[in-house]
Amino acid sequence: MATFVLILLLIAAIFGVLGAVLKVALVLVLSVILAIVVLTAIVAWYVRSGVHAWQRDLRRRAEDERRRSHAYDVGREDPHRGSTGELGGGAD
Repeated sequence: MATFVLILLLIAAIFGVLGAVLKVALVLVLSVILAIVVLTAIVAWYVRSGVHAWQRDLRRRAEDERRRSHAYDVGREDPHRGSTGELGGGAD
């Protein structure tokens, strides 16, 4: 493969267009590098925003669980006695 590229460069030099060929090659290589850098930045931003959303959701769930663990029923029945299993709290 390297031999083929070398032969093409020699042919371009013979015809006097080596400068133009090298400029086109440079533009192509730099375009590919720029595309890779931009795509990498987009993927990194997407992953980072996903991780932040996950952390935010985890914090919200932990806060909800903390609030629920401190909550208690303010109904008629004694919270330490337990439910009677009837609707309405078992009051007749």
